[in-house]
Amino acid sequence: MARLSPREAAAEAFKRLHKAYPDAKVELRHANPLELLVATMLSAQCTDARVNQVTPALFKKYGSAADYANADLKTLEREIHSTGFYKNKAKNIVNTCKIIVERHGGRVPESMAELTELPGVARKTANIVLASAFGIVDGIPVDTHVWRVSQRLGLTKFDDQDKIERALCALLPRGKWWPFSTLLIWHGRHTCMARKPACSRCPLNDFCPRVDVRVSE
Repeated sequence: MARLSPREAAAEAFKRLHKAYPDAKVELRHANPLELLVATMLSAQCTDARVNQVTPALFKKYGSAADYANADLKTLEREIHSTGFYKNKAKNIVNTCKIIVERHGGRVPESMAELTELPGVARKTANIVLASAFGIVDGIPVDTHVWRVSQRLGLTKFDDQDKIERALCALLPRGKWWPFSTLLIWHGRHTCMARKPACSRCPLNDFCPRVDVRVSE
């Protein structure tokens, strides 16, 4: 296949990845917006699988924002210890939930501006909560998988998350932003891995420029 422009490559990648991963979805287990917010905060520099091991007991104990706001910090640290960076995560969860209780009546806010005012909540987390919990698409969540795969595909040359998000949003209509992020994440986890991408079985193999790919099958 001839070399595609970034816009053409994004459209082709979306079509093929949607066919390859028809069941792609957020893998963090949750039953409501608060659980998704907490799980996404815990997932920073941690696998979703590990977070999913920690959250069942956590969600059973802390059923509301007020429960987290009133939590003993040291106890919460122990409960989320295995997710890494547990001190900062515990502090941010408690402080975030205090704000949710005091300013938002105990309900997770439904706007980018309000979410990104919460401690430990940047655009990636806010985008995930808005899209998955409320059906509001404000942008494209850029995690490590989206970052890596989009660069390998030549969709962006930026290293800054916000700039990557803006570049990707410019390539696709808004209706495809959220599913495209989910598809890139699944592709990054199951095929285009960081250390050993499985290029030989990649559905994008014939047009991917493999930017900075040094190791493959």
